[in-house]
Amino acid sequence: MLPDTPPSRASPLPQLISIAMSITRYFVIGAPMANALPDLKLLRIFVSVVRHQGFANAQQELNLSTSAISTYMSQLESALGLVLCHRGRGGFSLTSKGELFHQETLRLLGELEGFEQYAAALKGELRGTLNLGVIDSTVSDKALPFAEAIGAYSQEHPAVHLHLSVMSPYELQLGVQDNRLDLAIGAFSTRMSGLVYMPLYREQHWLYCSTRHPLFNERRIPEQVITQQRMVGRGYWSQAELARHGFKHSAATVESMEAQLILVLSGAYIGYLPEHYAQAWADKGDLRVLLPATFGYQAPFSMIVRRGRSREPLIQTFRDLLKAQLNQA
Repeated sequence: MLPDTPPSRASPLPQLISIAMSITRYFVIGAPMANALPDLKLLRIFVSVVRHQGFANAQQELNLSTSAISTYMSQLESALGLVLCHRGRGGFSLTSKGELFHQETLRLLGELEGFEQYAAALKGELRGTLNLGVIDSTVSDKALPFAEAIGAYSQEHPAVHLHLSVMSPYELQLGVQDNRLDLAIGAFSTRMSGLVYMPLYREQHWLYCSTRHPLFNERRIPEQVITQQRMVGRGYWSQAELARHGFKHSAATVESMEAQLILVLSGAYIGYLPEHYAQAWADKGDLRVLLPATFGYQAPFSMIVRRGRSREPLIQTFRDLLKAQLNQA
C-alpha cells in the first residue's frame, strides 16, 4: 500500500529540472538542432536499435519493418543535424557523437520514466515498466524466492509491465549502471562505481567431477592432484578469482551454469556448480563433490540498484516485497 505522500520526493520539481538539463545537453554535443527537439518515439526507437545493434534485430521489439526504422532514424538525425550511426555491410556502429547522444537519451528516458512513476504514485497506483535482471540457474535455488516475489508484485500492481533478463554478473552491473535495468540480483565478485549493493544471502558452490572423469572413483585424492585437472572457468572470473580457488589457469571457459554443467558432465573437465543446481545429478550419482572442505565456497548474493534510484516507487516496492519473501524463506 503506497502512502498518501510520495515515498521518495516531496515535489516533482527536481525531476523537471533534471529533464530540462538533459535536454539542454543535446545542444552541446554538436550543431544545434535544425528544428524542434525530436519526439520521444524517435528517441525510443534509437535506444532499441542501439540495444539490438541494428535495424533488423530491433524489428521484433519495435514491431516495425527495417525500412520504417530506417525512416525514423533518418528523421531523428535530420532533427539533430547529426549522424548518429553507421549502417551497411560493415554492420551497425555508433559514431562518437552518437555514443554521447545515446548516453544522454538513456538518462533522459530514465528521468521521464521516473517522473511517470512519481505521478502514478501520487494517485496511489504503480504504472510503467520494471526492468529486472538476474543471473542464470537461480530457479532451483530455494534460498532465493524470486518467482514468489514477482508473483506477489504482479498481483499487487497489475498495471506494471515486468521485463526480466538473464545475464552474466558483469552484464547485470552494466545494465543497472546505464539504466537499462532498474534492479538486478546476482553474485558479484567485482563491484562497479555508482551502484548500491544490498546483501541477500550466500549460495553454496562445490567443485564437481562426473562419472566419466578419471577421479570419480578415486577414494583419496590429494589436493595437488585436483588443482592439476582441466578446470572450467567462468568468463566473468578474473585470473585472481581463479587463483583464489586454487587453480593457475582454466582449460575451458563458459558464460552460464548450464554450459558449465555440460562440460563437467562430459568428463573432460572439473568445475564449480551451485549446490542447488547440481543436486539432481548428484542424487543420481552422475556428479561427485571433490574435497568439499578445501574447495567449497559460498558466493554472496546481492540486489543492486543505481545509486539515487533505490527509493523510486517501482524499485522500492519490489525491493521490499523480495525482502519480505526472503524473511519468510
